[in-house]
Amino acid sequence: MAYGKPCRPPRSRESATALRTGLLFASPWLVGFAIFILYPIAASLYYSFCAYDAIQPPRWVGLENYRRMLTEDDLFWKSLWNTLYMVLFGLPVGLVAALAVALLLNQKVRGMAFYRTLYYLPSITPIVATSILWLWLLNPEMGLVNIVLGKLGIAHGPAWLTDPAWAKPALILMGLWGAGGGMVIYLAALQDVPQSLYEAASLDGASSMQQFRHVTMPMLSPVILFNLIMGLIGSFQYFTQAYVMTSGGPEDSTTFYALHLFNRAFFDFKMGYASAMAWVLFLIALACALVVFRSSARWVYYEGESR
Repeated sequence: MAYGKPCRPPRSRESATALRTGLLFASPWLVGFAIFILYPIAASLYYSFCAYDAIQPPRWVGLENYRRMLTEDDLFWKSLWNTLYMVLFGLPVGLVAALAVALLLNQKVRGMAFYRTLYYLPSITPIVATSILWLWLLNPEMGLVNIVLGKLGIAHGPAWLTDPAWAKPALILMGLWGAGGGMVIYLAALQDVPQSLYEAASLDGASSMQQFRHVTMPMLSPVILFNLIMGLIGSFQYFTQAYVMTSGGPEDSTTFYALHLFNRAFFDFKMGYASAMAWVLFLIALACALVVFRSSARWVYYEGESR
């Protein structure tokens, strides 16, 4: 008796029909993905090695765009530092603020639904409208922020958006306005923490701070990881607020990487150079995300796993 390779059962007509039907229903998404995502990504990679102004045909220049970016463009390094500043300082402040508000709104007091709505509403306000509002709030002469500081005894408040030393902290302060988005995610996670864990901790004599450290934070760690990754990507793409409020000034102190890229592409029409900048930004963001994911095994706890 000869033994050969097992024969695969012939595909039935019904399964072939189901496959065609499935592909037909998915075809709008597949076509849209190919045209609007896959092709632009591949085209930007090709243009990053070309001199291209969107009018003349692209001309292959190899690594020239990358060389000029790294060795001749001083604003590239300044915009990269401005962006890293928002990642290193703005992102942690936003994460802590969202968590603190979520902890406050997780208390059982009357009218909590109203407070939760109140804190969430700013996060769904369009960024352009928010930016224009904060232009008035941060006005050094008549802005509400400096008026409040004056009431607290600080007669001469910062010049905020007109002072290179205070421009980026001012944008971080404005970013707290949108902490409601992260707050909602933290709040949902807080309400999913089993009360039995707190009861067991109380029986063991744990204080409130110890319960927060050893119960709340481990249970929230997957949500913190999610918000950290999303915030990381958003910080590297920081653009609209600086474009509307400062246009990169004063003294390029708010020229963030995405704004510099936009100016090179749509003001100087250096599409090839801008494409090279986009790929460098992608690689930096990817490296940071991989570092966070790699470290997550040490500080993220998933319910049910043993440590």
